[in-house]
Amino acid sequence: MSVPAAAVPSAPAKPTARSRNRTSSRRTPCPAKQPLLDVPYVPLEKHPLPPGRPREWYITHNRRLKAMRLAIALLDAGVYVPNQASNVRIRTMAETVGIHPPSDTTCHMVRAFMRYNR
Repeated sequence: MSVPAAAVPSAPAKPTARSRNRTSSRRTPCPAKQPLLDVPYVPLEKHPLPPGRPREWYITHNRRLKAMRLAIALLDAGVYVPNQASNVRIRTMAETVGIHPPSDTTCHMVRAFMRYNR
């Protein structure tokens, strides 16, 4: 009794040297590891700033942190070029994110971060 060819299970094809090289260059993520983006964001624990520094150091430090937060928010919003980040746009983003309106110096620093971190 003959069996139709469609009913016979086919044996898996042996990979040739060419197909082995092609598949080895592609890497698939390990299924056991979770991608980092699926993990919920938890802010780091805040620590007090070190004592004994001049007042100007604290002002500059906090200004840099604020400028970095604003630069990240602008990049997330699609503003990739410093020329697109006017003072008005930066201040609008600060209001959207919930940060006090930045000074002209901080706006300049935001554009500098966007320029030099490219």
